[in-house]
Amino acid sequence: MAVPGFLARSRIVAPPGWTRWLVPPAALSIHLSIGQAYAWSVFKTPLEKTLGLSGTQSGLPFQLGIVMLGLSAAFGGTLVERNGPRWAMAVATVCFSTGFLLAALGVATGQFWLVVAGYGGVGGIGLGIGYISPVSTLIKWFPDRPGMATGIAIMGFGGGALIASPWSSAMLGTSPTTGDIATAFLIHGIVYAVFMTLGVLIVRVPADDWRPARAAAQTAAKPMISTANVSAANALKTPQFWCLWIVLCLNVTAGIGILEKAAPMITDFFKHTSAPVSTASAAGFVALLSLTNMLGRFVWSSTSDLVGRKNIYRFYLGVGALLYLVIALTTNGSKLVFVLCAMLILSFYGGGFATLPAYLKDLFGTYQVGAIHGRLLTAWSAAGVLGPLIVDGIADSQKAAGKTGPDLYQLSFWIMIGLLVVGFVANECVRPVKEKFHEPTGQTAVGSEA
Repeated sequence: MAVPGFLARSRIVAPPGWTRWLVPPAALSIHLSIGQAYAWSVFKTPLEKTLGLSGTQSGLPFQLGIVMLGLSAAFGGTLVERNGPRWAMAVATVCFSTGFLLAALGVATGQFWLVVAGYGGVGGIGLGIGYISPVSTLIKWFPDRPGMATGIAIMGFGGGALIASPWSSAMLGTSPTTGDIATAFLIHGIVYAVFMTLGVLIVRVPADDWRPARAAAQTAAKPMISTANVSAANALKTPQFWCLWIVLCLNVTAGIGILEKAAPMITDFFKHTSAPVSTASAAGFVALLSLTNMLGRFVWSSTSDLVGRKNIYRFYLGVGALLYLVIALTTNGSKLVFVLCAMLILSFYGGGFATLPAYLKDLFGTYQVGAIHGRLLTAWSAAGVLGPLIVDGIADSQKAAGKTGPDLYQLSFWIMIGLLVVGFVANECVRPVKEKFHEPTGQTAVGSEA
């Protein structure tokens, strides 16, 4: 694929003395924008009222967007590696913004399928390419602190909704019309295009011979950090890749188990107590979970630079299982215990996403880490189906059986505990990659940036 000169990797090699601390803001401009996806629920009710949709229908754009995120990251990862971060960020900007513009046209003309195809299909491609676009570049600029660097960027994806949700709500008002929603989509598309373009213009890649002063000393003493490189094709042949696929899928499933149904869950849990949870309090609970989801991406991934990636995933999975056990055993108990446990679980959910690229870099090197990361994100797509299927399906069946309150979720919590234990075992099986999968020395410098 021919890349226009302005977007080519050769045009963005940083000159001597260029500060690497400009790369995280460039990455944040992309991730804070595409993180809007977590605020899709703001549009659900207005769309249902103005276009006559059911709740299931209004969720289709978001669901398709998450599916396309996983698919585009998996299939586009190699292109991202080959063509570089400016090209990838530009593609993400065009697709994500165009998705909003198509959605605006769909609402204005009463064609909901265009909203689905635009936001979910085209915009979903922008989500996937944008999500992985800065990962490899950040790792190459910060080999001494890869967890912190990727945590900063991926924190933006978790925090994007904290900006988008109140902004979108204020734009729609209390009684939005079709024109209001169409205008909101139009403005979103334009504003995000401008904001994401800042990242496209700022991003740079390091020269092939660039190294931070402390990198060699800090990585040499850690046996789980490889100095070799593995291609994306060979990574798929290793047991380490599939162990991490299981780890990510089950950690995300456990987080989504609370995130996807947070407001009704806390309401149901304390419905029959002396102090039931109000609608406003339930909304506040959701906001707290979003905040810990965001902060966990930075705090825990930065901590992994000190304690190691395998150890931090032991923490996510082992402590996560214990927290679910506490919730399962303290039904109708303290709201504070429930909220604190849920917040920690969601911080592990976010931390798992942010630590993953650094874990991959430790095992497979920097050669095609962006492409490997993209393929591994199919675990997110699977978890996005598995988590809601478990929680919603069991809650519906329990309700049909006449049960209420915490009994709607007890079985789901025990299943989540089991899944986290399986994930813990999978993480224990991770070992350094065997030499037969390594790339020959000297053949990994060209076309490896992302």
